[in-house]
Amino acid sequence: MGRTSGIVVAGGQGERFGAPKQFLTAAGARLVDHAVAVASSVCDEVVVVLPEGQSWDGEPVAAVVAGGATRSASVRAGLDAIATDADIAVVHDAARPLASSALFELVIDTVRAGADAAVPAIEVADTLKRVDGDRVVETVERTGLVTVQTPQAFRVGMLRTAHASDSDATDDAALVEAAGGTVVVVAGDPRNLKVTTVADLAVANALLEETRQ
Repeated sequence: MGRTSGIVVAGGQGERFGAPKQFLTAAGARLVDHAVAVASSVCDEVVVVLPEGQSWDGEPVAAVVAGGATRSASVRAGLDAIATDADIAVVHDAARPLASSALFELVIDTVRAGADAAVPAIEVADTLKRVDGDRVVETVERTGLVTVQTPQAFRVGMLRTAHASDSDATDDAALVEAAGGTVVVVAGDPRNLKVTTVADLAVANALLEETRQ
């Protein structure tokens, strides 16, 4: 296959966090800078998707575009900016600063081997309960359930088809599934946490500092 394009999604407003968390610092660099660095180490080019009106002052990238009102709209903006000869697109959330180059390579190689998409996943270890308010209404069978991470790799043509309906989803793999594509699961990394709370940021900082030692 030909070129691989990375799309680092950093267009969120951080409504749950209280601030755009992708621009907070951990281990001496912003979360988005960590994400761009690992994507750049593996992909032929990187496109960064930022909030409307935000300028980019990080390491040089192939393109910087404004995101949309939803995550899916932001990914579509990034997809429109990648090289026309790209065969594989790797979508990665800027709020995951601990993704490794090996994980990027694993999802890319899985798509090169024939999958329409490849996503890292972790088996669910905890018991799952469905609740209504503060009352448990059901215990959910966890067999066959996984939690998924980014980076997620896709055949560019399949990803464009999946996004053609302008639908929204919590991740791009869901859109590929809905479009009839084959999504393959690979082993995720327990350290590849997504920063969603102040406590997560502290953990990410500690883990990143550990990797620098």
